[in-house]
Amino acid sequence: MTENHVSGMEASAVSVLKRAVELDHSGRFQESLVCYQEGIQLLLDVLKALKDDSKRGHYREKIKGYMDRAEQIKSHVNQMKEDGKYHEQIKISEDATGYCYEALFKPYISSALSEIWVEDPYIRHTHQLYNFLRFCEMLLKSCGKVNKIHLLTSQDEGDNTQQSSALSELRDSLGGHGVTLDVQYSSTIHDREIRFDNGWIIKIGRGLDYFKKPKGRFSIGYCDYDLRHCHETSVDIFHTKHTKTL
Repeated sequence: MTENHVSGMEASAVSVLKRAVELDHSGRFQESLVCYQEGIQLLLDVLKALKDDSKRGHYREKIKGYMDRAEQIKSHVNQMKEDGKYHEQIKISEDATGYCYEALFKPYISSALSEIWVEDPYIRHTHQLYNFLRFCEMLLKSCGKVNKIHLLTSQDEGDNTQQSSALSELRDSLGGHGVTLDVQYSSTIHDREIRFDNGWIIKIGRGLDYFKKPKGRFSIGYCDYDLRHCHETSVDIFHTKHTKTL
């Protein structure tokens, strides 16, 4: 392994662990735990490549400190989940970036995840349908065991041909990936909620539709949602042992 490669891993580890500490201090424990784990693995890779004994000793101490903190957070999160008291809140400020679906949902996706319930009254217009498509794509990429997605939404008050056609096409496409899409409609739905069968519940004030419209089709953020500006909203995360069906 070249010296430049090792330096690159060191820089990546520092960046990830800095983010872990920031999330830790702001009480976003599940997210910080994921970052600690990623950063520790990067430091372990660096340690394997180092030959200088003094540097190796320094990194061993650093790794031990981060591992101890990660274990403390893990125990705290598990206890809160066990007591049914887990709750954290993420505030997305006006025009913020860095909140693509992968960034927001990744900390709560595990290998045990297989079924998802989405309640969102606004999966109707073109951009909202694309949002739901991107959410489904994120699930497929992040967890290979997802086999069923439930959607409860409202029907377009005008001509709902596009909505029905789009969701039908998505149902067929997901079916080709071994995933069943169950779509139900409600005229009284108002709240937004996403529920995973591993116990996590994510409530976004604006549902999946928290991205702003890009300035143009060739503007930064048009394709990469991590660079897309957001509307101000809040995200509340809970955990329960009991998931429900729609």
